[in-house]
Amino acid sequence: MSRFVLLLVCATMLMGCDALSTVTEGVKQAKAVAADLEQSTGVKPEVGFNWHNGRLVSVTVQFPRPYDDKPLNQLAGLVRDAVAKDFKQTPQQIVLAFAVDK
Repeated sequence: MSRFVLLLVCATMLMGCDALSTVTEGVKQAKAVAADLEQSTGVKPEVGFNWHNGRLVSVTVQFPRPYDDKPLNQLAGLVRDAVAKDFKQTPQQIVLAFAVDK
């Protein structure tokens, strides 16, 4: 019973806190970036983000393999445009990464 009360108190505190809505909105925005990039490149990346004190510090976009269809500077432009469109804030930095097989 005491665990339930403790969980209820914690849940109530989090609902009043803006951190929960920040994370929820961030996840929605990251999914939107991934969907936009999948539509424009044909490859779905993983999109992560880092918030600090309510400010968007960085967004990481990782493709599952190297992307050879466009030059890197054009791909970076697509990523920059998608992040600017879907996130409500401009991050301090955008990290573009590729997973490489062994």
